[in-house]
Amino acid sequence: MTRPIGIDLFAGAGGLSLGFEQAGFDIKAAVEIDPVHCAVHEFNFPKTAMICSSITNISGKKIREISGIGEREVDCVFGGAPCQGFSLIGQRMIDDPRNKLVAEFVRLVVELNAKTFVFENVKGLTVGKHKTLLNELVQAFSKVNYEVRLPWQVLNAAHYGVPQFRDRLFLLGVRKGVALPKYPTPTTTPADGRKQIDNVPIGPTTLDAIGDIPDANTFQSLNNSDEVQTKMFGKPSSYSAELRCLSTGSWHNGYMRELTPENLTSSARTTHTQISRRRYMETIPGNIEPISRFFKLSKNGLSNTLRAGTDGTRGAFTSPRPIHYKHSRCITVREMARLHGFPDWFRFNVTKWHGARQIGNAVPPPLARAVARSIFSVVGTKAEKPNKTLTLGDPKLLRLDLTQASNYYGIERPPSKRDRKSGAKKRKQVDIEREKNSADQAKIYG
Repeated sequence: MTRPIGIDLFAGAGGLSLGFEQAGFDIKAAVEIDPVHCAVHEFNFPKTAMICSSITNISGKKIREISGIGEREVDCVFGGAPCQGFSLIGQRMIDDPRNKLVAEFVRLVVELNAKTFVFENVKGLTVGKHKTLLNELVQAFSKVNYEVRLPWQVLNAAHYGVPQFRDRLFLLGVRKGVALPKYPTPTTTPADGRKQIDNVPIGPTTLDAIGDIPDANTFQSLNNSDEVQTKMFGKPSSYSAELRCLSTGSWHNGYMRELTPENLTSSARTTHTQISRRRYMETIPGNIEPISRFFKLSKNGLSNTLRAGTDGTRGAFTSPRPIHYKHSRCITVREMARLHGFPDWFRFNVTKWHGARQIGNAVPPPLARAVARSIFSVVGTKAEKPNKTLTLGDPKLLRLDLTQASNYYGIERPPSKRDRKSGAKKRKQVDIEREKNSADQAKIYG
């Protein structure tokens, strides 16, 4: 069986990788600079060559060599450069040095001679002065024999079966001579009334996504672990049934994974103060809790845009998670994953901070799958469903902190901004803060 080849740049935990795999691609290589993300990606995609490096240090030739694809055609290169330089959140600077990674994306598309590409990023890249960078990107591709589908589009995850309001820019391109793909047609209209589309079915709600998950606070063991053996509640919605992989169709055109249905993972508890719990309970669903500024989910609505949070450069490690619509607590990483469209077999780092940022940084897999299917339609191959079941990676990969993951991949531990400002002594403190347990995180949420 020959499936089209995909290469994931800026791979993170693998939201785009999963969507492309489910559309029918084999993800032969993934490049990611953060070793903690690399470890999670390696666990979930055991057939993918994980390259733990900045793309500035990698050539197309090296990717071919490490992945073992030789001179085979690369059907799609996809990814989204880190977007802090032009996000709508916080300061926006077109000359942010991180924007140079956009040029590196172009370089690797060319070096791999990819048939198609998908460039994904924040909506902020399409407005104001940031639009200049986007126009320059289109021109850069044109100069190296690639054509871009114009006008570009911002797609909302809620239009593609995800119970979350989340806008993302997608730029679709092809090597000149290849037919340009069309943007995917919306399959759902948001349950909360925003951006309604006539004659399109209503999409899943928060209740559909997480209503069958037992309350993490009923399990004492989740104070010291992120997993527990239990059973889900009642009859699942069609949305949660798919994420629980209760039918063969749940896998789409991706590889099946070995799974243990009664194993609830990524569900470590967060201990809140009584004062915080009272505030959370008193907050009306669909509104912002005034002290923490956390959004409280509405069971019949959508999640707000799930964010990755911040690192220690601003004084604290935060992973803002919405408040549960029923329970007086923030949602777990697994509940966050459900709201993002990740199936239950997909695992994240066991710490809440790492797990939350891995989800917040990811493209929701159903949205990625819709885009990937549009690309698949022009690569000239027939979709084939694999009959192989993959064994997930070593669970130890999910427990690695930054230093351990760096050692595992044989790289120097990436410095944070605080490291560069404060030296080795501060770096040690950053590590301590980063790996804080549930009780420590309660201070953030309280």
